[in-house]
Amino acid sequence: MTKRNLLLEIGLEEMPARFITDSINQLASKVENWLKTNNIGFEDIKLYSTPRRLALLVLNVDERQEDSEEEAKGPAKKIALAEDGEWSKAAIGFTRGQGLTVEDIYFKEINGVEYAHVKKFFKGKETFELLVELKAILSGLTFPKNMRWADLDLRYVRPIKWLVAMFGNDIIPFEIAGVQTGNVTRGHRFLGEGEIQLSNPQGYEEALLGQYVVADAQKRKNAITSQLEKIEEENGWVIPVDEDLLEEVNNLVEYPTALYGRFEEEFLEIPSEVLITSMKEHQRYFPVKSRSGALLPHFITVRNGDHLHIEKVARGNEKVLRARLADAAFFYKEDQRMQIDAALEKLKNVVYHEEIGTIVEKSERVRKLVGLVAERLEFASDVIKFADRAAQISKFDLVSQMVYEFPELQGIMGEKYALQKGESPEVAVAINEHYMPRNADDSIPGSPAGALVAIGDKLDTIVAFFSLGIIPSGSQDPYALRRQATGIVQTLIEKKWNISLENLVGLSLNLISEAGITKRTDEEVYHDLIQFFKLRIKHLLQERGIRYDLIDAVLGGEISVVSGLIEKAEALQAASSDEGFKESMEALSRVLNIASKKDVQGDIDPERFENEYEQRLYEKYLELGKKAEDGMDAASYYQLLVDIKPEINDYFEHTMVMSDKQDVRENRLNQMAALAALIMKLAKVNDIVVK
Repeated sequence: MTKRNLLLEIGLEEMPARFITDSINQLASKVENWLKTNNIGFEDIKLYSTPRRLALLVLNVDERQEDSEEEAKGPAKKIALAEDGEWSKAAIGFTRGQGLTVEDIYFKEINGVEYAHVKKFFKGKETFELLVELKAILSGLTFPKNMRWADLDLRYVRPIKWLVAMFGNDIIPFEIAGVQTGNVTRGHRFLGEGEIQLSNPQGYEEALLGQYVVADAQKRKNAITSQLEKIEEENGWVIPVDEDLLEEVNNLVEYPTALYGRFEEEFLEIPSEVLITSMKEHQRYFPVKSRSGALLPHFITVRNGDHLHIEKVARGNEKVLRARLADAAFFYKEDQRMQIDAALEKLKNVVYHEEIGTIVEKSERVRKLVGLVAERLEFASDVIKFADRAAQISKFDLVSQMVYEFPELQGIMGEKYALQKGESPEVAVAINEHYMPRNADDSIPGSPAGALVAIGDKLDTIVAFFSLGIIPSGSQDPYALRRQATGIVQTLIEKKWNISLENLVGLSLNLISEAGITKRTDEEVYHDLIQFFKLRIKHLLQERGIRYDLIDAVLGGEISVVSGLIEKAEALQAASSDEGFKESMEALSRVLNIASKKDVQGDIDPERFENEYEQRLYEKYLELGKKAEDGMDAASYYQLLVDIKPEINDYFEHTMVMSDKQDVRENRLNQMAALAALIMKLAKVNDIVVK
């Protein structure tokens, strides 16, 4: 079968850099799925993207669909054939609906019953005839934000300026938003010579390079990285490369040229975090450090152009950065006059959320919650003191001019300003740490006080919004409650705090209710919160490679101590490949299944035992309970449960739980319920799939 290359390009006004990578991946995925669905063979797909274009080159596409066969199932044989052996109306109607005749019927057995079947043959169509369907894919791309232009109904990331759609040398004819497809692309907005007529798809990348466009995003990124490394080597510098910043810069340029500039050394008196944030977040510059790690008065930027007049470009960037840093220096100097008590007074008038209250009201609730949690965990008095003070003043830097200008520095500036105002280092660090983890790649708080305030602040936020009925759904999570819940879970896992998650949620919910915030019943809110945290834990366990049924089992009861729950899942995962695991789980599951018939557990009365097997299992139960009270790791507890398998099996072999005697039956059910409670401390083992 002959083959051709397929080229698609959407030319646009400059797109936001953060949209580009996801958009080109989306386009590639949709086109690949379309080709496979339509049985059109191809070799590979090459992706191209710049601020002004999303493009695909599909290599060696078949010129015709593959022929295909489809099997259709009809009525059962006893319905398809009449008693006299003639075809029934049902059989005739079935084949007619498939465009065939009864002569095409054959029978296949399914679950012991024979059914009529036919095979339909589909001759492949010419690929070129089908490619116009790609219009729906190109016009149907989704973006985080869309716009409309002129009098058009299409909502798109940016106005479409040109379209290229070529199958070999042929143009695929369709139109989107008044733009007709063709074989004409465009080079660099300033360095290129305008329109480029393509003679074939495979010459696309080379033709653009001749007009100062590096269309392959990875090649562009490699070029930037190489240029940064050359600047490092020539000057003896270290350029820390933030991958997110590199990705964004790469999506801002079509022809990258790295250059460096400088700023006055006096600006180094400003905290380095401020300088780096100003360079990275506002200007998309890379900071420069010495080999010893000290910040230097230089920066790296990437120009969307060539080396011509590079010195002038550097001076222009220096001028822009100088103005930014002058502002930062002014803000920093003004903030030195700020007093913490005065800042807290200002926060009394800053509303966190109209139905939740001010930031000071929230901080006071966090302060109470931190105290309750610290007391239950029996922290030392100095830790409790540090955590209390940190919770009280944790948000004071929000009214500083520096954080107003650079919101990314909240907490960071809080730590620095707290130290300047005479707060203890432990309090200052906790102010910074209470925002941690700030993202998926961030670490948890290091200090006990920081961890206490971090959990208290995040939990108060989550519980307050749940109490108002503001719960994440689908992709909607405007207050980042999932991220904050994951932060709580990660902190509890790493700190190994011996406090149940249910207890934590209950403490916070009581404070929210006392504040009169809730619009729902406490029972509803509590239930939703526990399920919400179970989903977060489930996700973390999946990331650790735990089997789905083991995850369901450990989450089948209470969460309790989060670190302990993780240990249980890992212990079961490790044991699941052991010989005898299946038999052990089946024995323990029998106990849980029988115990489910008992709504309320009563006391076990050994005087009502009727055989020795009841007594032996009872003794094992008492032994297990005593050892469990002493505390042990999950793997050891699992082994204790496995060790009572013989007694469980003997019990069920010689004992009828549902005895005709009511008092005996009740006593046996009480015994099952009591043992089930100890088994459930490990997991809801009857959710485990054993083979």
